[in-house]
Amino acid sequence: MKIPVVDSNDVQVGVKKRDEITENDIYRVSALWLTNSKGEILLAQRALTKKNSPGKWGPAVAGTVEDGETYDTNIVKEIREEIGLSLTIEELTKGPKLFIGIDRKKFFDQWYLYTIDLPIENFVIPKEEVAQVQWVNKEGLKKWYQERPEDFLSNAPDWLPQLLG
Repeated sequence: MKIPVVDSNDVQVGVKKRDEITENDIYRVSALWLTNSKGEILLAQRALTKKNSPGKWGPAVAGTVEDGETYDTNIVKEIREEIGLSLTIEELTKGPKLFIGIDRKKFFDQWYLYTIDLPIENFVIPKEEVAQVQWVNKEGLKKWYQERPEDFLSNAPDWLPQLLG
């Protein structure tokens, strides 16, 4: 898989194979934050077999933008692959784009937002991608993170304030 490498202004400057990305490279990620009418947030636990951050909790859907994709086309694909929903880009609300630089990784993280009332058992999650998903209210998420920050992706300090704000 080839990944676009971008500069500090998110302008593509090259393409590299995933395993050739270095700590000096900046790449692109799209992420979906799902909420429901109760104000709960859907969190996903990464599969325990994942190379990066196995078993860590983060957004409902996230994926690295591949060569030939845009943030928009990537998120639509990732939503289908990771939670089994067929949504169009027009149904999503584009959120902020954050620059994340942590653990020798640097990337732009384009957020998308969507509200849906769907029970956990109705999400179709491939076990090689996602261990489980869980609805959590904001207070519960805040408390969970305060008590067990190691449960979350290492970049949680970059996105959690935005999410809880």
